[in-house]
This record gives sequence, structure tokens and C-alpha cells, in this order.
Amino acid sequence: MNHPKYQIYQGNNDKFYFRLTASNGQNILSSQGYAAKAGCKNGIESVKNNGTSTDRFEVKEAANGKFYFNLLAANKQVIGTSQMYANKQTCQNGIEAVQRVAAEAGVEDTTA
Repeated sequence: MNHPKYQIYQGNNDKFYFRLTASNGQNILSSQGYAAKAGCKNGIESVKNNGTSTDRFEVKEAANGKFYFNLLAANKQVIGTSQMYANKQTCQNGIEAVQRVAAEAGVEDTTA
């Protein structure tokens, strides 16, 4: 499957995760661990529903001075977290990449 896409995978801890990749294959959003695959799929649906809304993103600065963002659900729970960015502008570019692809990206299940 080509990018952009959501990729479901299982970690060494047996939890299920997803990552959202951009058109260029770069990882732009990663999920928390889910005990069941169904929860992971619900997380993807939440990104599709919330990922196009500007007010659902929060930019944070890490202790090392780099920036990252969280995508929040309507209840303010974190759905996904970005990689670290060198500055606020590249972090904003990452948010815009999620907004562009969140609703239309396909799903690849590597655990099937």
C-alpha cells in the first residue's frame, strides 16, 4: 500500500499501535499502545474525525528545546503524538501534513 497510510502493528509488549505516514513515507503521528486491535482501529477513526480540525492540535516544547504536537480528541485525550521537530515552524508543517492526509489515508494491518 502506498503512502499516506495508517499502519497497524504490534509491539514487543503485545500491544497494538498505529502510525500515520505522509505521502513521502515519513512517520507524522504515532499512537499509544492498545490492548486490543479493535481499540487501535477506533484510534485511527478518531484521527480521521479529529485530524482535520486546527483546534485539536497542541504544540509542546520538550525539555531539550525541540517541539512536538499532540492530536487531541474532543474530550482532550491524546490520540497521537508527533516526532520531535527542531523548531516550531517545522512542527507546524507536521500538523499541516496530518490535516492533509488524516481523513483519506488508507489502513494497512501488518498484524493480519
